[in-house]
Amino acid sequence: MPFLGQDWRSPGQSWVKTEEGWKKYSDEKNNNVAELKSYCKSEEFYKENIFLAMNYDVAAKKRKKDLLNNNTKIPYFHRDKWIYVHKGSTKERHGYCTLGEAFNRLDFSSAIMDSRRFNYVVRLLELIAKSQLTSLSGVAQKNYMNILEKVVQKVLEDQQNIRAIKDLLQTLYVSLCSLVQDMGKSVLVGNINIWVHRMENILHWQQQLNNIQITRPTSKGLTLTDLPMCLQLNIMQRLSDGRDLVSLGQVCPGLNVLSEDRLLWKKLCHYHFTDRQIRKRLIMSDKGHLDWKKMYFKLSRCYPRKEQYSDTLQFCTHCHILFWKDTNHPCTANNTEGCCIPVSPQGFINLFKY
Repeated sequence: MPFLGQDWRSPGQSWVKTEEGWKKYSDEKNNNVAELKSYCKSEEFYKENIFLAMNYDVAAKKRKKDLLNNNTKIPYFHRDKWIYVHKGSTKERHGYCTLGEAFNRLDFSSAIMDSRRFNYVVRLLELIAKSQLTSLSGVAQKNYMNILEKVVQKVLEDQQNIRAIKDLLQTLYVSLCSLVQDMGKSVLVGNINIWVHRMENILHWQQQLNNIQITRPTSKGLTLTDLPMCLQLNIMQRLSDGRDLVSLGQVCPGLNVLSEDRLLWKKLCHYHFTDRQIRKRLIMSDKGHLDWKKMYFKLSRCYPRKEQYSDTLQFCTHCHILFWKDTNHPCTANNTEGCCIPVSPQGFINLFKY
């Protein structure tokens, strides 16, 4: 028996979209047609305006997004006290540990707040700025700039270690100028606008450090000049940087006389340099004596000075774990202390050179 109903292939009912929702299209309701057409036209006009506005603001939105990503201060640190340094794939671990990964996971953000570790972290930041910026991942570079900002803020608050931070910022700025301008923008991970913004921040930090005015404490008490001369000289012998001695000698005439002591500069030369290095750079004064002060600054330009830190990272030769000195790492050796060796800032970087 044939099917006598409406053909199932015929088109269905017509529906149109109105402000009140979807309605059936009816020829009898001609008054609604004009409203529907006007509504469709207004909707098309609205879409065109949105499309033009999006095209007009796309560049501005991209710049804002770059600055927002750069200004995000979310620390991606795991805040671990130790990290396993593996240079090859094993059954337990695949891949290898990179410098950026170690920089992210080790707690450098808290280390800068410790006066014992401050100079260590600053020296490490300086070495990374000289030659290792291109080896850091995008997250590690962001963490680097966040830690650097915390270092600058700490110096501005405490008014200490100003010279070291100035040298660090100058080294970083020179390296970035070389990487961005001379070698091209592709060598650095991230958008070029972000790095330009970071360079502007570095210039701003340098200006803030130059405007620091150290104020004397209001409390009245003994000062360095009130101590006996033998104690003043003993304190000067504890300084390991010749520039600090020169700055101290500019305070008053009495300290200036003590800062020119030949024995003081002689001990400083023998502390930083070997006898062979000293014999190659002998300088005689007008009186026929060795000018130890001039020799120190000449030796400093030719050879690296001895570095000494109150607290450093430790490396366990038994389990290949890098950790801070005051923390316990999961070591299976019987004599844990005998397996641990201190790691200098340069030694930290050398661990991740393959």
